[in-house]
Amino acid sequence: MFSPGQEEHCAPTKEPVKYGELVVLGYNGSLPNGDRGRRKSRFALYKRAKANGVKPSTVHILNTPQATKAVNCKGQHSISYTLSRNQTVVVEYSHDKDTDMFQIGRSTEGPIDFVVTDTVSGGGESEDTPITQSTISRFACRVVCERNPPYTACIYAAGFDSSKNIFLGEKAAKWKNPDGHMDGLTTNGVLVMHPRGGFTEESKPGVWREISVCGDVYTLRETRSAQTRGKLVESESNVLQDGSLVDLCGATLLWRTADGLFHTPTQKHLEALRQELNAARPQCPVGLNTLAFPSMQRCSRALTSVPTQEEKQPWVYLACGHVHGYHDWGHRSERDANAQRECPMCRTVGPYVPLWLGCEPAFYVDTGAPTHAFVPCGHVCSEKSARYWAEIPLPHGTHAFHAACPFCSTQLNLAQKWAKLIFQEPVD
Repeated sequence: MFSPGQEEHCAPTKEPVKYGELVVLGYNGSLPNGDRGRRKSRFALYKRAKANGVKPSTVHILNTPQATKAVNCKGQHSISYTLSRNQTVVVEYSHDKDTDMFQIGRSTEGPIDFVVTDTVSGGGESEDTPITQSTISRFACRVVCERNPPYTACIYAAGFDSSKNIFLGEKAAKWKNPDGHMDGLTTNGVLVMHPRGGFTEESKPGVWREISVCGDVYTLRETRSAQTRGKLVESESNVLQDGSLVDLCGATLLWRTADGLFHTPTQKHLEALRQELNAARPQCPVGLNTLAFPSMQRCSRALTSVPTQEEKQPWVYLACGHVHGYHDWGHRSERDANAQRECPMCRTVGPYVPLWLGCEPAFYVDTGAPTHAFVPCGHVCSEKSARYWAEIPLPHGTHAFHAACPFCSTQLNLAQKWAKLIFQEPVD
């Protein structure tokens, strides 16, 4: 029997402060081979037991390589700006008891908290997939969070390596600001887009900017790796907002604040919506067999599998939205199995694909029912979420921008980015 005296001994331990989460676009809830260690589809930032942040302190102007080595060997964080063979400016950083620092990059070395690799369009990426000529920096960026309310999170280009150094060579874009402090950009840059109106049903895409090593905001360079920086945007800051997108040139991350996640649908909510859909017993209008969306786990792990004819997996004619069961007839060309199909309900011709539920809650701007599918991949989410992502131009490669499905990174069709699903109710 529980006695009043036990209450003080059974009090729950205090939950650590959560600053927010970074979620990689293109993964529907987890990496295809599962999340492992620091390589995963999402990374939660919690208040550290002991602050590890750093802040600029001493500046050294050095004229010999030997002097540079002497400064960098002190085991202290520093940023080195090589101006010429004979001159390097080294900015030393000292401990900051008021901030926590988290580093993101492709490197698996100790200083990196969140290991991010290139996202392959269509969700086919795995940690075993060989990536040639990755454009993601080994030490891409760092997020610095205030340890006291309101727990502001700021982003900076470049991360400190195992020697606690950030090194900008002769060819890197760098400069001295009017106030005298040095700054620079990484090779392919760190781009950020803050949504207008937060991350809500009413949100609109913002403007892509580039973040410097010291956290200033600039317009985009002419090309991703150009040596000339864009224009300083003094009216904007490097403070991450709920729904901010961070692009590392090969992978795009979504920042969700702790408060934003509190208002986001949970896995439990999405599972309830899936069960509600299946409980309505939608039918194939031709075969009259009952359809059912696969489990959330299967949707997140089996992006590229093709259901067999016997399964209840819903398929859709994307041009019109009519949902059917799987069938292998209706091809416009007998020679090409991937040819456009003609919907038997309305005779509209277009792609015919399986439907997969979007299982990553962080990508939803509301808690609405899954009624719309992205074209051409067939990932299903709420109408407002589909409309939101369809409007966002995501960086692609080193120079292009296009809208993409957040669940698999497939480029959306320019003419028709999403389709409203039309389900056939059971006839009995």
